[in-house]
Amino acid sequence: MQTTLVERRSGNERRRRTLAAYWHGARNPRRRAGRRLADTLYPIIDWHSPRVFALVLSILLLCVSDGVLTVLLISKGAVEVNPVMAKFVPHALGWFAAAKLTLTGLGAMALVACSRMRLFRGAIRGETLLAAIAVGYIALVVYELRMLDRLH
Repeated sequence: MQTTLVERRSGNERRRRTLAAYWHGARNPRRRAGRRLADTLYPIIDWHSPRVFALVLSILLLCVSDGVLTVLLISKGAVEVNPVMAKFVPHALGWFAAAKLTLTGLGAMALVACSRMRLFRGAIRGETLLAAIAVGYIALVVYELRMLDRLH
């Protein structure tokens, strides 16, 4: 037996957006899957799998590792090839770290929001993109470790 999803909303939003409502929703997540017909392509949820948390945590830790290795490599004569980050290194290491973590964190937050969606016209899932970024960061950190080993 197949159920058909029917849109029953009128379009008028009757709920108020308060800080207490956001706080309650953050502590008591309810949406683990989409509820409406429109949610089949772009589900809006407030509970994410532990796998998404692990991917984001690994991306952020690898970002920190990349930052530390970049500073070490620059102190040994290497050059930062990222033009945005090159503006901060080597004179403002605090701003370098803040910019690196902020940009990576904002990107990771956007991908967490899209983790259940199919991105790039349905070609790839958001969670798969998070995993690909983590693998890319692993490759970058391994590359930097090898460069550091060659400079010793």
